[in-house]
Amino acid sequence: MAANRIYEVMFIIDADAPDDEVAQLSEAFQRIITDQGGSITKAETMGKRRLAYPIDRKNEGTYILLEIEGSGKEIAELERRMRVNDRIIRYLTVRVDEDRRRAEKFQAKRARKAAKRPGAQKSEPAPAMAAPAPAFDEA
Repeated sequence: MAANRIYEVMFIIDADAPDDEVAQLSEAFQRIITDQGGSITKAETMGKRRLAYPIDRKNEGTYILLEIEGSGKEIAELERRMRVNDRIIRYLTVRVDEDRRRAEKFQAKRARKAAKRPGAQKSEPAPAMAAPAPAFDEA
């Protein structure tokens, strides 16, 4: 299991939390990941948004997305910490490396098929219609 995996972790922080607390929580979670041996590829704060449905009588939350590269043990620790934190409303972790690999493979396959099609490389204009033949008068 030497290959690193790529995960996306989306979590929602209570909208009542001040901006500095949101930043501290995000930094603390990123530190947990790096301490466990993982690396953060992308960290994005998506801002306050309306929830799809009320959670604990809350209608809004601050969304944060992290893209993590690691072995998986850092995800277990991160989820454990999120579970016990009262400010975290919801979290979701998705492994995306296999899906991306499949998508790249499918895209390459489509490109190969497109290259095999006749006329795929050259964009030739369609042949113009021939003018109608002149009518002969029978006299």
